[in-house]
Amino acid sequence: MTAGAHAAPAARARWRHWRRARPFTAGVLVALGGVEMLVTLRAPLGVLLHVGPQGLAAYLVPAVLVLCGVLLVATPQQRVFYALLSLLLGLASWLTSNLGGFLIGMLLALVGGALAFAWTPDKRPAPAPAAPEPADDALPAG
Repeated sequence: MTAGAHAAPAARARWRHWRRARPFTAGVLVALGGVEMLVTLRAPLGVLLHVGPQGLAAYLVPAVLVLCGVLLVATPQQRVFYALLSLLLGLASWLTSNLGGFLIGMLLALVGGALAFAWTPDKRPAPAPAAPEPADDALPAG
C-alpha cells in the first residue's frame, strides 16, 4: 500500500472533526443566501431598479450576509452575534434586495441563521486513554 492510501482516511477524519467543531452548514447557507441575492441584483431584468441609498443597501445587505457566513465558519465563538445579524439582514433583504433574492436568498439566510443560532459545541469530554495492562512476567507467582 502507498502512503497516500493511509493519508486519505486520516485527512477525512480531520476534516470531519474540523467541520463538526463549528456551525459549518449554517455558515455555508448564510453565505449562499448572500451570493444568491448579489446574483439576482445583476439579473438582466428591466423592471427591478434601485437608485440612491436603497441601491447601496441592495449591495450592502448581501455582502454583509456573505461576510457573516464566512465568519460563522471561521469564528464559531461569536456564532450568536453573527446568527442574529444574519436573521435580521435576511429579513431586511425582503425590502432591499429584490424581495430577498426572489425569496430563495432570503430563505437560505434565514435557515442558516436559525441553524447557527441553534448550534452548540460538543461539550462531551474526550475519552480517557486506556491504562496499559501489566505484562504477564510482572505478575507475582503464586
